[in-house]
Amino acid sequence: MEQRFTFDQIAEAYRASRPDYPEALVDDVVSYGNLRPGDPVLEVGCGTGQATRSFAKRDFRIVAIDPGPEMVRAARESLAGFGNVELVETTLEAWPQDQGPFRLIIAAQSWHWVSPDLRFVKAAKLLSSDGSLAVFGHVPTGWPIPLLERFKEIYLRHAGRWGPPPEAWYLPSGPFKGWFDESGLFGPVEHRCYPWKWQHTTSSYANFLGTRSDIRMLTQAVREGLLNDVSRAIDRHGGEFEIDYETHLYIARRIGGDKQL
Repeated sequence: MEQRFTFDQIAEAYRASRPDYPEALVDDVVSYGNLRPGDPVLEVGCGTGQATRSFAKRDFRIVAIDPGPEMVRAARESLAGFGNVELVETTLEAWPQDQGPFRLIIAAQSWHWVSPDLRFVKAAKLLSSDGSLAVFGHVPTGWPIPLLERFKEIYLRHAGRWGPPPEAWYLPSGPFKGWFDESGLFGPVEHRCYPWKWQHTTSSYANFLGTRSDIRMLTQAVREGLLNDVSRAIDRHGGEFEIDYETHLYIARRIGGDKQL
């Protein structure tokens, strides 16, 4: 199974365990894009609606797409009170490019799943001449040292590897700014960082970890063994801990005005 589709198997756990996005980030995106209530917004990879909700509260007309039928179903339940959100089960690759234009395209923790050859070209075609593309994601940046050392031993023993989490792609040292620049279709990229802290219990962290794509790709036996040992390590640590997080935003305007793309 393609890695990006593994989330659909655990839609309810994803909805329950994934965090929302900082309101300051939403404020900055809205300000950068000079958006007004009623403006059309496309969300790529909406998941179960964590980011969708924050933008829907600003009264934009949102089309939110995701390839997972269970993810879309869960998002529909979460966003039932918003009449300004249309949910569509599809990928950006399959989305008709004559559907638009949009003043803003957002991708929360999802842009890296879109085909590299298509993502920026398709986004530019779907945006209005003054439209913006905002890509953002959460990154864990600090654990309690005793737990971190224990987690390393557990990962090496069960999965045979240890390294930065998949979310590290969103750090400034990652590829996102370069991807924007290399496309030649967007102006200078603005990067902003929003620090926050996430308090976890044994069960909340194990549930979250079970929704990460790299963990979902392990065999069931390996995954269960790893999660059980992680849970035992947290229990021995006192059953709760705090992680430092940062949410990183990359945003840029489409260039070229109304020229043919």
